[in-house]
Amino acid sequence: MKTHDYNDILAEELRDPAFQQEYDALEGEFAVAEEVIRLRRAKGWTQKELAERACTSQPAIARLESGNYRNVTLSFLRRVGKALDAVPVVSMHVVQSGSAQHA
Repeated sequence: MKTHDYNDILAEELRDPAFQQEYDALEGEFAVAEEVIRLRRAKGWTQKELAERACTSQPAIARLESGNYRNVTLSFLRRVGKALDAVPVVSMHVVQSGSAQHA
């Protein structure tokens, strides 16, 4: 069975402009997910251990780490950040006219 490297598959998909646009739109969510995973692993914790320290559930941490967590609150990110000895940083970026997406 031939295996495929994630980065190779992603590079191929990113050649499609529509895929690239959607990927870019989710960049912030994936950046948070990657950072939480990195910080959690640096402490040698499981998702369950982080969840206990952040007073939440393991499935909530799994959703956050998936990068596909909708309606995440700043207070939730603060609790997770506090458990990880980190603070969330939120910023706003101006988008070009007509390219803003509405939820």
